[in-house]
Amino acid sequence: MPVATLASEDDFDGWRAAARAYVLADIPPEQVIWQIGDQATDLFGGSPAAAPVPQGAGFSVPRAFLDLARTVVCHSDPERFALLHAALFRLVAEPRLIDDHADPLVRRLERMAKEVRRDIHKMRAFLRFREVAGEDRPRFVAWFEPDHHIVRTNADFFLNRFASMRWTILTPELSLDWDGESLREGPGATRADAPDGDPLEETWKTYYASIFNPARVKIGAMLKEMPRKYWKNMPETALVPELIAGAQAREANMVAASREGLVKDGIGANRAGAWEALRTEAAGCTRCPLYKPATQTVFGEGRVDAPLMFVGEQPGDQEDLAGRPFVGPAGQMFDKALAAAGIDRATAYVTNAVKHFKYEQRGKRRIHAKPNGSEIDACRWWIDQERDLIQPKLTVALGATAARSMLGKVVTIGGARGMPHRLEDGGEGWVTVHPSYLLRIQDRAQADEEYARFVEDLKRMKARLAELIG
Repeated sequence: MPVATLASEDDFDGWRAAARAYVLADIPPEQVIWQIGDQATDLFGGSPAAAPVPQGAGFSVPRAFLDLARTVVCHSDPERFALLHAALFRLVAEPRLIDDHADPLVRRLERMAKEVRRDIHKMRAFLRFREVAGEDRPRFVAWFEPDHHIVRTNADFFLNRFASMRWTILTPELSLDWDGESLREGPGATRADAPDGDPLEETWKTYYASIFNPARVKIGAMLKEMPRKYWKNMPETALVPELIAGAQAREANMVAASREGLVKDGIGANRAGAWEALRTEAAGCTRCPLYKPATQTVFGEGRVDAPLMFVGEQPGDQEDLAGRPFVGPAGQMFDKALAAAGIDRATAYVTNAVKHFKYEQRGKRRIHAKPNGSEIDACRWWIDQERDLIQPKLTVALGATAARSMLGKVVTIGGARGMPHRLEDGGEGWVTVHPSYLLRIQDRAQADEEYARFVEDLKRMKARLAELIG
């Protein structure tokens, strides 16, 4: 039985070349054993040997499969190479296989890719550098224990983010060392090889305690997003038990005060609970296929009695990972414009017309793809539920997708902008551009002009809201 030997656990290029050769030689997947280096993976396997010389005509596969395979190869499942080989073998006869998301093999590979992407995000979110003294300038060292073979895949992220630092990332599998000019790989390490702390940690702990919001403490959700295995590497997590204990008492006081205010305003004390139930239900939404590749549902957030609601298009890459709307580059532009218009985001409710991130995978990047009509219509049910619950006086659609969702028909920004629209539920809607539009403008003068126009739109809406409230 042939044995395919790969150079490393994440050797995508080696797998691709060998699998292609086996497929061209018409050797079925069940007859091939995959192993890493000299480490035998099958007790009764044969001896490692080079892949057969390709015979016959070549073949092509969809780019989507290559992107999927590149991610799945980083998974820790020892069967990943064989599973991908099986999918490649079938693709020759079933070119549309990768589009059949109900196929058990495709579904398993997609689930594995999703787990790898989440692990990549965990490393970026929970890795903490600690300063150690250097001969001429400081060096920063971090320890991390990934679930999958993602360290090399994440290297570019840390190179771009911390290009001016000298840093070392230690993991059980391998280490990365950046001296400011070149990146070197080294052998795996242990937790004892990493420093325990540095002078900056006390400052960071003080800051973290000051921004800890008791109203947002959801212990189950927090453990899901930040499992305990990462706590020992993060200085702020030592504060979490104490902060949670104090937060529960403070939250009870805040809820009581909030209920008292809601009842006085005639809103009803159960609205916050109804919104929480709605968000929980949306977390399991399968109304359209977008939920399959997305990391999670990104629901709206803000005051449940907000008189002003903003509706964007859909979550972006960073929103998909964070689970919150408008936290990426467009969100930063949005916050900047709100501040310039004198609008406090904390007094509004912010959501999206589509709750899952639609994208195209291009190498390591996930590129935004515009939602289609059926996806917008499927998600409109959630927007209607949010509006029924919050009952905003004024709703702002940011971009054409949001405008279609709000108005129930296709409109142009130019034709709908700058005027009130009576909505089916009796509220008032306004249309303006999406903040991401401002980020795409290359000409600086035009970008400044459009930004000023966007801010002016927001100011007009603020003034109109004041009239509606009376």
